[in-house]
Amino acid sequence: METRLIFITGGVASSLGKGIISASLGKLLQARGYAITIKKFDPYINIDPGTLNPYEHGECYVTADGIETDLDLGHYERFTGIQTSRDNSVTTGRIYLSVIERERRGDYLGKTIQVVPHITDEIKRRMQSSEVNSPNKYAFVIIEIGGTIGDIESQPFLEAIRQLRWELGPERTLNVHLTYVPYLAAAGELKTKPTQTSVKQLQGLGIQPEVLVLRTEHLLSDDLRAKVARFCNVDVDAVIQSQDLPSIYEVPINMQQQGLDAIILKKMGLEPGPTPELGPWRHFLELRRQATQILDIGLVGKYNLQDAYKSIIESLAHAGTYLGRTVQTHFINSEHITPNNVEDLLSPMAGIVICPGFGNRGIEGKIITAEYARTHDLPTFGICLGMQMMVIEFARHVLGFAGANSSEMDPATTNPVIDLMEEQKNLLMKGGTMRLGAYDCQLVSGSRAQEAYGGVTHISERHRHRYEFNNNYRRDFKMAGMRCTGINTAADLVEIVEIPSHRWYIGTQFHPEYSSTVLHPHPLFMDFIKHCIN
Repeated sequence: METRLIFITGGVASSLGKGIISASLGKLLQARGYAITIKKFDPYINIDPGTLNPYEHGECYVTADGIETDLDLGHYERFTGIQTSRDNSVTTGRIYLSVIERERRGDYLGKTIQVVPHITDEIKRRMQSSEVNSPNKYAFVIIEIGGTIGDIESQPFLEAIRQLRWELGPERTLNVHLTYVPYLAAAGELKTKPTQTSVKQLQGLGIQPEVLVLRTEHLLSDDLRAKVARFCNVDVDAVIQSQDLPSIYEVPINMQQQGLDAIILKKMGLEPGPTPELGPWRHFLELRRQATQILDIGLVGKYNLQDAYKSIIESLAHAGTYLGRTVQTHFINSEHITPNNVEDLLSPMAGIVICPGFGNRGIEGKIITAEYARTHDLPTFGICLGMQMMVIEFARHVLGFAGANSSEMDPATTNPVIDLMEEQKNLLMKGGTMRLGAYDCQLVSGSRAQEAYGGVTHISERHRHRYEFNNNYRRDFKMAGMRCTGINTAADLVEIVEIPSHRWYIGTQFHPEYSSTVLHPHPLFMDFIKHCIN
């Protein structure tokens, strides 16, 4: 079977949920037995989002092979269970860098390098690269184009789509276009003109969408869908509505009920066959509906934006669902935490996550949080920088190292209990140079961490950091009651710290949130939530 390409484009406005639609479609095609992968093409010129401010771009998601990517790749993995890689995330910056490097080597034999054909050819190559390079040939590659069709930086990607559709034909390519149908309260009407304009713009670029997905807060009538179909040259049954739902995890069921996957298969010359039951997925949704008891978890961080901690929030939700709770996360700005208000902020919580991040802003509030949680036996989960703040707090208030700090925050500290990794000391470039991707970790026998992982001795988790636990202090911490219970033996790096005498007080240098999926919640989050309930 030849690989088929499904292009997901967006119009009218960004942030309509192209990533959720892409992930949902991938899930539905998987359920029908097709091997799929999903790629994100982002029009910005950064090589990757690793140096972008979370306020501007949300969470930076890290793949197992060590690439910093858009948060939508987290949706792809959580919905489908596939493991994405560097091939699944492409930016304009990465495209241009590749072409320019080839030009410098002389690969183009002196030709003038242009957007068409050289940039578009590189885009087309990457859109099809899974078909060429993968040992398991995919039946479908779903390709999401970031932003909207009106963005000037998106034009080369859309031209590449136009060319591929012409070259490969209608049975191997298809366009799903996501638009917005706004409701004007003053007029009491839903307006289709933005969708019509968006499709006309797409048609003007030489692309006719076969399927429209209409994002809406209100139910769309059959007459309205028929009107959109008529003006946009789309079959009326291929006008799908994506109404606001209580959970993003209900979107695949909603899309299946409207026949999105079956319509696409028919249009690409394939027989849909019986509709899959999606039993495990529906079971998860039923558990969510039954989990009416609220569990309050505090997220202590400095980015007051839920997308900045998207994977953590979803991982907590996965674990809560399987343990019969609706996890309600409460963002607590670490910049505003003081010794005077910490009890008021934290005492209503069943547990605390001390969030990851970079830089000096807000760290003292995280340290105050760690001290309160430790001394009040409040279940606490520190991730990356959060783990480092737990270590610093312990050094200051238990070991008595008053000036203990991270050399990231205070290069002159006399007790750098967190220090720059040796391999990082001679690096000058910031982009893509951290310790990134999956690394092995050996768990200490009998530790709380090993118990949480079900008794295994070796795990592999994803990283994104430059600084580490300073091994010169390992013995001091052990003697005082904080154990290092996860070690990367290849580099002798501390991966997990815990206080065994505490109800649940664990910090991880790695990011377990990147590995939690709907059908396979992460064991550390499961164990954390279990102890928050108890």
